[in-house]
Amino acid sequence: MSTTVYRLGRVEYPDGLDLQTQLQRARMAGQVGDTLLLLEHPPVLTLGRAAKAANILTPAEQLQRLGVAVFETDRGGDVTYHGPGQIVGYPLLHLVPGKQDVRKYVRGIEEVLIVALQHFGIAAVRMPQWPGVWLAQSRLGGPRKIAALGVHLSRWYTRHGFALNVSPNLAHFELIVPCGIREAGVTSMEAELGRQVPIAEVEAVLVQAFGQVFETPMEPAQPGLRTVSVVVHRDQRILALQRTEARGGFWQPVTGRIEAGESPEAAAQRELAEETGLTAPVRPLDYVHAFAQRETQPPRLIEETAFSAEAPAGFVPRLDPAEHRAFEWVEREEAIARFPYEGLKEAVRRAAPR
Repeated sequence: MSTTVYRLGRVEYPDGLDLQTQLQRARMAGQVGDTLLLLEHPPVLTLGRAAKAANILTPAEQLQRLGVAVFETDRGGDVTYHGPGQIVGYPLLHLVPGKQDVRKYVRGIEEVLIVALQHFGIAAVRMPQWPGVWLAQSRLGGPRKIAALGVHLSRWYTRHGFALNVSPNLAHFELIVPCGIREAGVTSMEAELGRQVPIAEVEAVLVQAFGQVFETPMEPAQPGLRTVSVVVHRDQRILALQRTEARGGFWQPVTGRIEAGESPEAAAQRELAEETGLTAPVRPLDYVHAFAQRETQPPRLIEETAFSAEAPAGFVPRLDPAEHRAFEWVEREEAIARFPYEGLKEAVRRAAPR
C-alpha cells in the first residue's frame, strides 16, 4: 500500500488539527489510505501532554504582541515552537500487525529525519537522554536539537509527528524552554550549512527518506481545489454571508473556486460580483493557506488565496439564494468569532487590522 503525500504550504494551527482529525477518521473508515502531510505553521507554541507552564518563558501579553499563539494538544512531549521556515510533518498512518510498536514507530520517524539530513551533509544523531533529532556538536556550540517529535496513537492510527528546522526564526525558540530541555539549545539547517535551503527541496528529500524507512511507495496527492476568499468591508464593518442550510448554514466572507485558466485575482473579482453584486477592485492580502473542507467525506483539501474589497456607503448585497440565505455587517471581532476556519479569521485580521 502506498502513502499519499500532501505538500500544503501554510496551514493555520487549528486548521491543521482539524485536518488531522478528519483524515484520521477517514483512514479509520477505509475512505483514504496512509497519508503524509508536509506544511508550515505560522508562529505558534504547542503544549504536549507532559508540558509544564513554567517552560513558557514569555508573558502572554508579549506573545500576543509578537503574534505567537498558544495551543494545548494531545501529542506527547513538552512545549514546542512552530513557525515559518520549519517543515512540520504529520504522518496519518495505520500501523498494521507486526508494526504495532510505539517505540519502533518513533525510531522510524527519527530515522527519516536522520537520513534526510545526511543528504545535505548534516550528521544528525539521537541523544539517549533527550527526545528528537540532534547535532552532537553544532556550529552554534554544543549539542543542539534540529528536529522535534511528538506523536499520538489511537488504536494504532497515528497523528501529529515531527518538526524539522530548515530556516526558522531561531530567536523565537528563546520564548520557551524547547521540549523542556534547559541543558541544550536549538539549531537549523540554515545555521549549520551557512546557506539557505529551499523548503521544497527539503520536502522532496523527506518524502524519499520516508518511503525508504517505512518501506512504502510515496504518491503525490492529486491537485486539490483552489479557491479565493474576499473580505468585504464598509465603515469599519465586515460583510458576513450565511450559507444556505444545504451548504452548511455557517457564516463566511465571499468565497469561491478558481476556474481553469483563471488567476486568483480574476476569480476574486468574479466571485465578488456573483455573490454580492459588487463591482470593485480587490486587494491581495499576501495570504495563501490550506485547510480541509468539512462538508465532504473524505475531506477535500483546499488552497485558498485571500483578498479584500471596500464597499461604498449604503451598498446592499444582492445575494444568490442558491448560495446564501442572509447577510449582516458585523464588527471585526464578531466576524472572527463567526467564521469557521482559522484561515478565514486570519484573512479578516489582515483585511481589517486593529
